[in-house]
Amino acid sequence: MLTLLTYFSAHFQPLNLFRYITFRTGGATATALFFVFFFGPKIIAALRLKQGKGQPIRLDGPQSHLITKKGTPTMGGLMILSGLIVSTLLWANLRNHYVWAVLFVTVGFGAIGFYDDYLKVTRQTDKGFSGRLRLALEVLIAGLACFSMMALGGPHTTFLSLPAINGFALDLGLFFLAFGAFVIVAAGNAVNLTDGLDGLAIVPVMIAAGAFGVIAYLAGNAIFSNYLGINFVPGAGELAVVAGAVIGAGLGFLWFNAPPAQIFMGDTGSLALGGLLGAIAVAVKHEIVLVIVGGLFVLETLSVIVQVISFKLTGRRVFRMAPIHHHFEQLGWSEPQVVVRFWIIAFVLALIGLSTLKLR
Repeated sequence: MLTLLTYFSAHFQPLNLFRYITFRTGGATATALFFVFFFGPKIIAALRLKQGKGQPIRLDGPQSHLITKKGTPTMGGLMILSGLIVSTLLWANLRNHYVWAVLFVTVGFGAIGFYDDYLKVTRQTDKGFSGRLRLALEVLIAGLACFSMMALGGPHTTFLSLPAINGFALDLGLFFLAFGAFVIVAAGNAVNLTDGLDGLAIVPVMIAAGAFGVIAYLAGNAIFSNYLGINFVPGAGELAVVAGAVIGAGLGFLWFNAPPAQIFMGDTGSLALGGLLGAIAVAVKHEIVLVIVGGLFVLETLSVIVQVISFKLTGRRVFRMAPIHHHFEQLGWSEPQVVVRFWIIAFVLALIGLSTLKLR
């Protein structure tokens, strides 16, 4: 569609708007938002009918969840992904290999999450399929995406840059495959761990997507990237359109996921969205900045790691419950307090991450 519209722009000047990434990013946001708004109720009704008892709740989790969240359907990630994919296909330049690499990771991770959700719902257990098999599939998908970026990307594809340090870049060579795959898989699972309260994961995902949409646009522009002293990545600006689609689909989903949630995104959504953020970070060569912008997801992941290591070594728990959002629930914070305060943290971290662009 984009190619056709730009072709006719020579005869009808207003169509020139479709040449601008900023315009198409706004269009992608609006399209994804209205798509999810329109089809959301139908998807929720279908999932509720198919799932019956809904998502099983962790028995070792907060007891209030067994009452308030029991019976709520999951796999709401299907709403997000459908809006995101449709919008991206309509508004993005489909000749751009970065767009396809990110979509490949998103759909692949979404499929893994969907199968995991399916097993949990049908077996009525909070355990999905083999963790090792799941991780192996994630690594395979992420590795293929990174290989495509290496094969089709520019001369600096395998370089690693550090925030706030101008002129330094470490060429990872073939090790980029392992490093890039690690970033993508880690991001996917970090968002997955964060998805534990109504609205908790989706807003920080949108905030991170907005930050990386800006970074993608700047990195894909030779003038801006030269001024800021960041790697110029030809074609990366098109990922701003994908980020816009994430924000639109996320806003639509939040309408139905706001407390009390009518639907959960499940692993279908959280794993896919985390993988998407990781893939964009790898594509625009800002992997380290992802640790800052997505610091909330990092914190959630570290809380689980610390809890497990501490319990195995000492038999004691550092937190009352992990991930850390449950710890604050156990301290007496209400669910809305935890969610909104974590949103604020995510927003502040995104601002810090963006500020590194000018500190070079």
